[in-house]
Amino acid sequence: MKSYLAAAIQMTSLPDLQKNLVQAEELIDLAVRRGAELVSLPENFSFMGEEEDKIACSEAIGLESEKFLKTMAQRFQVTILGGGFPVPTEGGKVYNTCLLVDPNGSEVARYKKVHLFDVNVPDGITYRESSTVKAGEDLPPVYVSPDLGTLGLSVCYDVRFPEVYRHLSHKGADVLFVPAAFTAYTGKDHWKVLLQARAIENTCYTIAPAQTGRHYGRRQTHGHAMIIDPWGVVLADAGDEPGVAIAEINPDRLEQVRRQMPSLQHRVFM
Repeated sequence: MKSYLAAAIQMTSLPDLQKNLVQAEELIDLAVRRGAELVSLPENFSFMGEEEDKIACSEAIGLESEKFLKTMAQRFQVTILGGGFPVPTEGGKVYNTCLLVDPNGSEVARYKKVHLFDVNVPDGITYRESSTVKAGEDLPPVYVSPDLGTLGLSVCYDVRFPEVYRHLSHKGADVLFVPAAFTAYTGKDHWKVLLQARAIENTCYTIAPAQTGRHYGRRQTHGHAMIIDPWGVVLADAGDEPGVAIAEINPDRLEQVRRQMPSLQHRVFM
């Protein structure tokens, strides 16, 4: 593993596949021009609209999203994480799918979101992700990159379930991805502290690309795409506008923190 720059992209995705892919390409280009070798896109990067519209267009969204990720990775010669897009499954539902692609345009890891956001948020909005999404059944994977370290996948609501990240750290993760479309209401209180907790307790870098702003109807997201170091220090924060958070992933810093705070070695219950 070498030192390198990683990018957490922040978008305001809309119910328009092509507009979203244009926005994503512009932000990937910006990240690469600033030196990023690992680029991550948020959950729902390619489509964020009403659930019935997502289902109606899910086959096209899934195919175009996957093609886009592979094309961008090859064009820019970087590793890209697509943080979440619908892939049709049986029963008329979709998997909320996270895909990691290497610079050759090859898929190296895929994760189907396990924890679905079925919540009555105190701001009066009710979310029922399970009405259109089928939960994945497998623990998220890690991908061992010769240059970028061991990368662990997750999606959004997973961040509230620390056992997911214990699994990833047990598998050797150096970097945890948390691509998200966090609600504006919960994000203001919970987003940063949850990301810091996952970084600290697992002594891992945490990369969290995010959605921001108003997308459709009453749907608003928190923003603040972040990169956090293994000590819990926020290295980069994209604020609340579309853009890119960029920071160094440094193996020496990782080793230093794990030496100073060897909590992973002290685990009693696995």
